[in-house]
Amino acid sequence: MKKLALNVAILAGVASMATHAVADETLNVVSWGGAYTASQTKAYHEPWTEKTGTKVINIDKSQNGLSGLRAQVEAGNVTWDLVDILPSDAIVACDEGLAEPLDHDTLLAAAPDGTPATKDFLAGSLSECFVPSIVYSNIVAYNKEMFDKAPTKIDDVFDLKNFPGKRSLQKKPINNLEWALIADGVAAEDVYDVLSTEEGVQRAFKKLDTIKDNVIWWEEGAQPPQLLADKEVAFASAYNGRIFNAAVNEKQPFEIIWDGQVFELDGWVVPKGKLDKVKDYLRFATDSQRLADQAKYISYGPARNSSAGMVTTHAETGIDMKPHMPTYGPNFQTAIPKDDEFWADNGDELAQRFNAWLAK
Repeated sequence: MKKLALNVAILAGVASMATHAVADETLNVVSWGGAYTASQTKAYHEPWTEKTGTKVINIDKSQNGLSGLRAQVEAGNVTWDLVDILPSDAIVACDEGLAEPLDHDTLLAAAPDGTPATKDFLAGSLSECFVPSIVYSNIVAYNKEMFDKAPTKIDDVFDLKNFPGKRSLQKKPINNLEWALIADGVAAEDVYDVLSTEEGVQRAFKKLDTIKDNVIWWEEGAQPPQLLADKEVAFASAYNGRIFNAAVNEKQPFEIIWDGQVFELDGWVVPKGKLDKVKDYLRFATDSQRLADQAKYISYGPARNSSAGMVTTHAETGIDMKPHMPTYGPNFQTAIPKDDEFWADNGDELAQRFNAWLAK
């Protein structure tokens, strides 16, 4: 009997240690910070911790996610467990062997009606190493207190006569070259055909020349709302969720120009060697309900068809979230789908030309 009691005690101790090990486990998740990371925390980080005891540590490094992932893999010391990244960077990470290939239908949860994940996520959104979570938009917003007549078009951003004031644009060629061509008369559906030519690139830079002296360049997503709030600029390019957060939660007098929005996906890659550690979390965080829940906190559309009908109202204000989504009908009429293959192929070269142009 004493031996049996001893064995039971040992087993109980082992079970207790295992429970504490699970509870003390952490996941290092890289994302963008600000309102976006806050929406992830509410929609799936906190529910996952409540369900499993595993803590999710937020690391605001996605701005340099690809280079950071590359450095960790090359050093043989990968401390990131999951990385929120753009599809174009995901393609590069996959090609370079920095990210794990994913079997989507095996790894990801089916829709509530049983539709396999590969048929439920937006068409073309899944790639070999990438799982999308949201559809977001790069837009231009303005401070309503700085204009008597409201701007409505991307052309107005380039119209210094009728819409004076400083502009703030992201310090990258992406979006700026597309908008320059739109403002120069190129139709949304033709933007990448034109930009694929040397003449088109020169045309875009020539149009940017017309406002260059009036631009304050930003590098972090928190900067545009602050610049608008301080009235240092009249217009600012931004992620639509940042502007929504400032306007709705912080009551800032901001308005989005949906014309020419460049919409794209954002989502996850699994760093090399981390799949076993994160696969359960990734399945949970990208299921239909979790992606719909995220839209309660930020105006980014879920990347699953089955999630769309689950989107309801804003968690704090109770407003209907649908009109604030990039994919809402009136907002989407002149939208430009970001061409990830184009930027994966041409991004480095155009970044060099953009930096050289800035230095002139």
